[in-house]
Amino acid sequence: MPLKADVTSADLKSIRESALGAADPLGIAADLAEAAEAGRLADPDDAGQALTLAAEIAESRSKLDAALRYASRAVEAYGDRSDGDVVNAKAVRARILFRAGRADEAMAEVEPLRPQLTEYPDAAAYVSAALAAGGQLKVAEEWLTEALRSALASRGEPAEPEGVLFFLLQQRHRVRHALGLQHDQHDNLAEKLETRLANATARAAEAPGDDLLFFPKPEFEAALAKWPALAPAYGADWDEHRAHLERELVRLAGTGRAGLTLLPATVAGLTAFAGGDGDATDPKIRAGYAERIAGGTGQIAWPPERNGACWCGSGLKYKKCCLPRSR
Repeated sequence: MPLKADVTSADLKSIRESALGAADPLGIAADLAEAAEAGRLADPDDAGQALTLAAEIAESRSKLDAALRYASRAVEAYGDRSDGDVVNAKAVRARILFRAGRADEAMAEVEPLRPQLTEYPDAAAYVSAALAAGGQLKVAEEWLTEALRSALASRGEPAEPEGVLFFLLQQRHRVRHALGLQHDQHDNLAEKLETRLANATARAAEAPGDDLLFFPKPEFEAALAKWPALAPAYGADWDEHRAHLERELVRLAGTGRAGLTLLPATVAGLTAFAGGDGDATDPKIRAGYAERIAGGTGQIAWPPERNGACWCGSGLKYKKCCLPRSR
């Protein structure tokens, strides 16, 4: 089935997660390329991303000629841009060239990307994958080690599993494992941060959290009038409130959570739950209120169909209302 018009960045993410299990992934790749070139993207700047995704899908089915064509068009679509998406597209093209037996061209493509390893989070994965496709895992380990040492010297050891340093540590650790190398201090740090990330993800999956409390417009306005201190948590206006929720739902879906729902909240309900002595602005109070709603009925299932009514109750189609807010 051809893709619909006004394909959004969120749609591209959804396609990336589901295309390989589709009945006709090569058809999806062709549709993505056509959408990019026919102007059927909600944001024309997403053309390079759509074409890169098409290249990866075609590559996964060993259609290397088509994959290389899509990847080359992706790089062209980015023009003079210089950012992480461009690095990823060039690394994908290099990977395809390696797989096609064109190693010299592939190395000429990937070598200039080496300095970007310390600049963009995804660069480590894409560049090392390209080198791995060419049987150059030792080169990948050397590049990642050099980039990691440089980044650590300038930025210090990361305390949290996020950012460029974490991705460098993680990808280097995976490459060294594939090479059968003995663990060093950087491998140990990578495992420590990965464990911390896994634990945080598990905690987030178990707790309903007050972030999914949804106040319909009249209730939202009444809530802010009664408790102005809720603005940082829920947004300064209803548009910001809905955007926050849409982004949070997209993030949770990305961690693997299924069956996501919004928890319709009311001022009266939150007031009653807090009680006479309770403070409705206390995150623990709001989390408890969210847990009560989550245990009952009336939650709003997410996501709706693109052409279905938006979850926020605006009366507009989802694709024209809150879907674009995830960006």
